[in-house]
Amino acid sequence: MAYLVDITSRAERDLARLYEEINAEDSEAAWKWYQGLKEAILSLEAQPNRCPVTREKPEIRHLLYGHKPHVYRVLYRVLEKQRHVEVLHIRHGARRKFNPRSIPFENRQ
Repeated sequence: MAYLVDITSRAERDLARLYEEINAEDSEAAWKWYQGLKEAILSLEAQPNRCPVTREKPEIRHLLYGHKPHVYRVLYRVLEKQRHVEVLHIRHGARRKFNPRSIPFENRQ
């Protein structure tokens, strides 16, 4: 049985900002890359536990997408009881260290 992938409003804003930053509207290569990122996120419905947990917080996993120097980190958590994947944040891998307290979420497990 597949997991439901839910992209939080913060992650949606991250995706929208990224779309603008890479100029995906005017570049076919950038648009294909962006679509690949979205497909990678949605692929979490099949095997969300395939990605490693973060060093910062073991309840959060991360999916890496892209090639250096353009690697993006998709931060998410898996709610096993609900068979639910919650995408919390999408950030460039070179950005300063991730602070898990910056992502507000309630403990639903």
